[in-house]
Amino acid sequence: MSGAKNSALKLMAAALLGQGVFHLDNVPRITDVRTMAEVLQCLGAKVTFQGHQMAIEVSSLQGRTPEQLVKSMRASVQVMGPLLARLGWVEVALPGGCAIGRRPLDIHLSGFQQMGASVVLNGDRLVARAPGGLRGADITLRYPSVGATENIMMAAALARGETVIRNAAREPEIVEVQAFLQAMGARVFGAGTPVITVQGVPELGCTDFSVMPDRIEAGTYLLAFLITGGEGTVCRVRPGHFSSLLSVIQAMGGEVAVEGSKVSVAAPKRLHPFALVTRPYPGFPTDLQPQMVAAATQAHGRSELRETVFDQRFGYVRELRKLGAVVRQTGQTVRVYGPVQLRGAQLEAGDLRAGAALVLAALAAEGRTLISGAQHIDRGYECLEEKLGGLGARITRLATMGG
Repeated sequence: MSGAKNSALKLMAAALLGQGVFHLDNVPRITDVRTMAEVLQCLGAKVTFQGHQMAIEVSSLQGRTPEQLVKSMRASVQVMGPLLARLGWVEVALPGGCAIGRRPLDIHLSGFQQMGASVVLNGDRLVARAPGGLRGADITLRYPSVGATENIMMAAALARGETVIRNAAREPEIVEVQAFLQAMGARVFGAGTPVITVQGVPELGCTDFSVMPDRIEAGTYLLAFLITGGEGTVCRVRPGHFSSLLSVIQAMGGEVAVEGSKVSVAAPKRLHPFALVTRPYPGFPTDLQPQMVAAATQAHGRSELRETVFDQRFGYVRELRKLGAVVRQTGQTVRVYGPVQLRGAQLEAGDLRAGAALVLAALAAEGRTLISGAQHIDRGYECLEEKLGGLGARITRLATMGG
C-alpha cells in the first residue's frame, strides 16, 4: 500500500516546528501532498520530491498562508499550530477540501486560546497571535477531533510548561505524529489513548521518518475484492489499523486471512447484509462509509449504515441510484436493499471517498461507467486505475472527463 495521506500531510506540517533537513520516505504521490508541499514552500521551507521520498529543509519561516492553496485542501489548516508555536502568529485562509458537511475549526481555535493565543476572524482569514509565546494548558476537547488533537499537540510541543489534551482522538495517524515529534526532540506521551500529555521544550531539530501505510486505501481495495465477488491480498499494511473493517467483512461472509503485514480477503458466494455506525477510532471509519454502502448493493437483504462523524456525507447516493442501486436515506441513516445488478451510467464524483465508492460500484456494474471528477480521487489515491488494473479491472483515464 501507499503511504497514508492523513499521516504524510500532518508530518509535513509538523516539520515546521523544527530546524534542519527532514527526510520522509513512503510519501504518497497524490495531489494533496503536492498541495501541502506548495503551502510549505510559500511559508519559507524548501521541499524536494523524488519518487516516494521527500526532503523538507526548514530554517526561517513566515506565517501567512497562501489563500488559494489552503482553500483547496482542509489539511493545510494543520500549519496553524506549528506556526503559532514557532513564530507567535499565523494568518490562514478558511480551509476548503471535501464537501462532506460542517467541519468546524472551533475545537482547534479553542485549544489555541486556552494556551494564551488571541484568535480573530478578519474577513475570510483567521489571525492568531501569541506574542509572548504559548503556555501549557489543561484542555478538554468537546469532540475527539483528529485535526484538533494533532494541531494542539504540535502547538504544545514548543509551549512553556505542560499541556494535557483530554478526550483526544486515538487514530493511528496521531500515534505517528507523536513518534515524529519525539524523534525531533519533543516530549509527547499518550497518543492512542484519550489523554495526551505534552511537556514543552525550547526548540526542536529534524529527523528521518517513514510514513505509515494507508489504512483507508487498504480498506478500499479489500472492499473491491468483496463487491466483485473476487479475492485478493493487500501487502505492506498494518492490519490492526483496520480491524473494525475486517470484522464487518467477516460478518458479511467474507474469508479473512492475516499474515504479518498481508491481509487476504475472499468474497463468499452470498454476501450477508450488515448494520453499522461510523465512529471515531477504534470504531468504524467514516472514510470507508461510502465504499461500504457501495458494497452493500451486492449483499442479500437490507443493510443499514448510520453516519455520526460528518453530517453531509451521503451526496454520492444519487450517483449510486443512477447505476440502479436501491438506497433510501433518512437523515444520517441509509438503508441499502440488495442484491441489485448494477448497470453502467455516467456519474460524477463529488469528493474523495465518494469517488472511490463509485469506482467500486462501477467494477460490479454491467457495461461501461464514466466517472467525472477524477481529480477528487487523485487527492488521496495514488495510481488507483493502475493498481486495480493490475488485478484485472478495465479502467481507462480519459482527459476529457475533467481530471
